[in-house]
Amino acid sequence: MTTGIRAAAGLRGKALVDGEFLFTNDDFSAIARMLYEDAGIALTETKASLVYSRLAKRLRTLGIESFRDYCKLVSGSEGISERQNMLAALTTNVTRYFREPHHFEHLKQKVLPELIARAKARGRVRFWSAGCSTGPEPYSIALTILDAMPDAANYDIRILATDIDPNVIATGRAAVYPDEAMEPVPAALRERWMVRVKDKGRDAWGAGEEMRRLVSFRELNLMGHWPMKGKFDAIFCRNVVIYFDEATQARMWSRFGPLLNPGGRLYVGHSERVTATDLFETDGLTTYRLRDGIA
Repeated sequence: MTTGIRAAAGLRGKALVDGEFLFTNDDFSAIARMLYEDAGIALTETKASLVYSRLAKRLRTLGIESFRDYCKLVSGSEGISERQNMLAALTTNVTRYFREPHHFEHLKQKVLPELIARAKARGRVRFWSAGCSTGPEPYSIALTILDAMPDAANYDIRILATDIDPNVIATGRAAVYPDEAMEPVPAALRERWMVRVKDKGRDAWGAGEEMRRLVSFRELNLMGHWPMKGKFDAIFCRNVVIYFDEATQARMWSRFGPLLNPGGRLYVGHSERVTATDLFETDGLTTYRLRDGIA
């Protein structure tokens, strides 16, 4: 099989990666185009080896002999489900509890006091974890809220957690994490709000009832339609737009603005910057506040 594929290399272009399957510039370009169309993620040829290594597993699973045939599959109507698998394989899901801890300290000190007062007055409080991956980010928000307001789950306080990948959404809903994933969580919070469980025979931690009541997981493509009706008091979109080109980033900031309540905050990743200065002003390290007068 491999010999036949390599013999065809002269007909279909030079291989970008030396491996089991022929992977040409045309193959890479087709995959990069689909990834940009579906998820707004911009790939350069420097990522060719990464794309090859992640998708070669899919070719083996499906019994497909070349990237050319794989591209044909995922670009057609019969390959819709596999195109989702391709997207999931190429989407980076690096996450951990209390990642970039200054954001949660800012949330606790500068944002939550006013929101807790509103909630106790029977007001509505909403957060959005956009690009939530397997759940540590929204659950870190939940733990921060519960630390400041132990009975928060009894009020109209909710966290929307969304991601394009249904696999990580399923993990977030299951809310079971190995011991090593819990190291950043203060022991007091872990003991109060989480429960000991078994996961594949190993000790693990599961989100407690109050944490689960605060967080709702939904599959959502940030490049598509956003069905949310109400506004948010804070949006966490961290280490997501770093994979977008400048035009897509600008479009994302412009869409977040109208979804925030007056004075709402936007938290972004350590290497990201919000360029929509007409909508946002800085409010701390990689933290932005919706400007006054923006409706």
